Amino acid sequence: MKIIPAIDIIGGKCVRLTQGDYNRKKEYNDNPLEVAKAFEGAGVVKLHLVDLDGAKAKHIVNHKVLETIATHTDLEIDFGGGLQSNEDLDIAFNSGAQQITGGSIAVKNEAMFLEWLEKHGSEKIILGADCKDEKIAISGWQESSNNLVYDFVKKFAEKGLKYVISTDVAKDGAMMGPSFELYEKLRATEAEINIVASGGVRDMADLEKLAEMNLYGTIIGKSFYEGNISLKDLEKYHAN
Repeated sequence: MKIIPAIDIIGGKCVRLTQGDYNRKKEYNDNPLEVAKAFEGAGVVKLHLVDLDGAKAKHIVNHKVLETIATHTDLEIDFGGGLQSNEDLDIAFNSGAQQITGGSIAVKNEAMFLEWLEKHGSEKIILGADCKDEKIAISGWQESSNNLVYDFVKKFAEKGLKYVISTDVAKDGAMMGPSFELYEKLRATEAEINIVASGGVRDMADLEKLAEMNLYGTIIGKSFYEGNISLKDLEKYHAN
């Protein structure tokens, strides 16, 4: 299983929110490139870069941060947050993203998301299936929908989707453990899809338990920034 660190950006700085609440923001570093280089030095290959300003504004905002990290590291960057137009998508790829994650767009403009999937291929387009009470949450988790996460993922898997990142919003940033049941149900629903778990990871023990579930990857955020998971832990994991 791949460990995929997250760098969430507001105002060009590395931050974390708690349960998607922009009023519960904590700044960790005003130099995202420095953080990305530290991850790369620990053997990390993939990075989940989230434009929280973009998610709120509903269009890409922090593409310069993406460009800087892509230019100065060899990390494979998955970029998300506010990608809701073809122009946003082009900016993301032109700025160095290897993959993009689309969540709100898949709910609000399913036809466009499917066009992206067809045009760019299933290796480049990831579905963001974040949920509250098993229902899809969008627009930086500021809005909820009536789409059950399992039905939502199944619909796009039938159209060729290969990758999904799913966050239980109630768990994100809360450091209370991942939503193991959510991922068990997703795995049972879509055995062939590459599932990336996100939200709630406390420590390496949580990561080991998720790895036993045959998931493609897990995103870590606050557990790293608060010191529960160290760069040495990441080095050791990637050395094995």
